[in-house]
Amino acid sequence: MKIDLKTLHFDNAPKIITDVPGPKSRQILGLQRSYEGSAVTYSRGIPVAIEEAKGATLRDVDGNVYIDFFGGAAVVSAGHSNPYILEAIRKQEARLIHTLDLATSVREELVRRLVSLAPGDLKDNAKVIFGGPTGSDAVEAAVKLVKYYTKRHIMISFEGAYHGMTGTALALTGDTFFKEAYMPLGQPVQFVPYAYCYRCAFGLNYPGCGLACLKYIDHILEDPASGVCDVAGVIVEPIQGEGGSIVPPEEFIKGLREVADKHSVPLIIDEVQSGLGRTGKLFACELYGVTPDVMTMSKALGGGIGFPLSGIMYKKEMDVWRPGAHIGTFRGFLPAMAGGLAYLEFLEENNILEHVSNLGKYMLKRLGEIEDQSRLVGEVRGRGLMLGVELVKDRRSREPAPDLAKELRKECVKRGLIIEIGGHFHNVARFLPPLVLTVDLAEKGLSIFKEALRTVEKRYFD
Repeated sequence: MKIDLKTLHFDNAPKIITDVPGPKSRQILGLQRSYEGSAVTYSRGIPVAIEEAKGATLRDVDGNVYIDFFGGAAVVSAGHSNPYILEAIRKQEARLIHTLDLATSVREELVRRLVSLAPGDLKDNAKVIFGGPTGSDAVEAAVKLVKYYTKRHIMISFEGAYHGMTGTALALTGDTFFKEAYMPLGQPVQFVPYAYCYRCAFGLNYPGCGLACLKYIDHILEDPASGVCDVAGVIVEPIQGEGGSIVPPEEFIKGLREVADKHSVPLIIDEVQSGLGRTGKLFACELYGVTPDVMTMSKALGGGIGFPLSGIMYKKEMDVWRPGAHIGTFRGFLPAMAGGLAYLEFLEENNILEHVSNLGKYMLKRLGEIEDQSRLVGEVRGRGLMLGVELVKDRRSREPAPDLAKELRKECVKRGLIIEIGGHFHNVARFLPPLVLTVDLAEKGLSIFKEALRTVEKRYFD
């Protein structure tokens, strides 16, 4: 069913009629502080209580309407309450909901469809397994599989990586903010620099660097005295997400594939955030023409409206599991699987990938204009609707500005735009809007962002 994307959203966004947070939001936020644990995070930086959402717009309990550039951390790719997806989910809910991994037509059709759309050499030559409902579980499954396959145990991950909050996934996550020195993590991991060219770990400049970061990985696998041995796999985000929407040079991911092959090390590409249309390709590894050995999937997989589902896809020759080697109570959550099927159909029937690619280029161009006019913006970057704006206190020294990023988020929310921040130094404004965002809403959101940035900049330099 083809849908006019303009009809998916509230038609009066943005509209701010109270202080933010408003009185009703403050009351609900007070209840949250009283009863929920202190690990709650998003409502600290986005202090509103949401009542209803449509497409790329949100309404809070006080009647304020916001443009959503956050999209539930890239989960809500089809847009909030997308009617096409909801219809498929409701039909499935009326028939059957929970089956563990017993065979059903909707489950097998989703698997078949995913394999038929797989990137590169995985297309029609892959296996899929579902486990727990989160991206972290997909990462756990991927690591477990490469250990089964190689009979080795050490993983290589990247500085700035984010792979989840469960044991192994957290061990693979580079950001020390999420870790504590007293928290033992059992997975042995060798961290290496990502191709973060704006802040090169080797102090070099691309392309004159010759991709020293890639050569370093080859070195530690090649040199018997590097201290790195028994490597079971390399896990990489094709675009670092929480690390700050960092897009590496194309030859970095291509070269990583070659290095992994040279040393007979499986390559896991983590597509939890970047996959399923986020970058204008169904999977971001397609931007580089690279086929992973194992690929993680989640977030939008359950229909792109918030239903939880995760899984991995991997080459057939790696199918070495014993029955029951990876399980999860909710690995047969059929409404999410019906939603996933509907989501893939929705992408195709509405040319969403082309829309994302074109809109992303437009937004990146507009952000580049904002960068040229700002003393606080160090770099804008991204692909499709996975964009980032890195804030610095001084463009020459590139000193990170995490406090200013927090201020910017606050100023955006006050004006009716929801954004989040991330990055190696927590100084990057990140845009992950629903893929159904319209040009009109994108332009309004960017105008708010520009105004909020000017306010922060004036306050800082004055």
